[in-house]
Amino acid sequence: MTQNVISLTLSNQQIDQVQKALDELEKQLSGLISLSVDQRRELRKMGPKSETFVRKAHDVMTQSPEILPGAFDLKAFAEDIQALDHLRPLLARLTALAQRGEDTEMALGSDLYSAALEAYRFAKLAGKGAALDELRAQASVRFKGQGRRRDEPGTVPA
Repeated sequence: MTQNVISLTLSNQQIDQVQKALDELEKQLSGLISLSVDQRRELRKMGPKSETFVRKAHDVMTQSPEILPGAFDLKAFAEDIQALDHLRPLLARLTALAQRGEDTEMALGSDLYSAALEAYRFAKLAGKGAALDELRAQASVRFKGQGRRRDEPGTVPA
């Protein structure tokens, strides 16, 4: 293989440990919810300016709780702010880990695809045979409608 962006080996023990860790994360974060597309569309969104307003409103209401009606739950308001403050750093780490996972998946896929193209070229040079015919059939499906492109590296005309 001429391209090798990444070499990665995951043992069965590592996979088992990661699965257990994910199970524990799901258990500990069982309070997280999923929203439908409609729910996401209908909810008010809190951007940076709105967040400043929210935090200031909380500060003012904490200093003057007597101006609130009895039905307003100031404690729940404070708990939601605290939950948000606790959740964000966790999500940042999870997002970074997920991005690394996606980048690794992309690199592995690219390595594999490059290796398959290289192997196909070698098989074509070696001659005909049942294995080459099968590979050529797969290549013709993959590259259908692309025509010949001799000027682009990595392409394999069918």
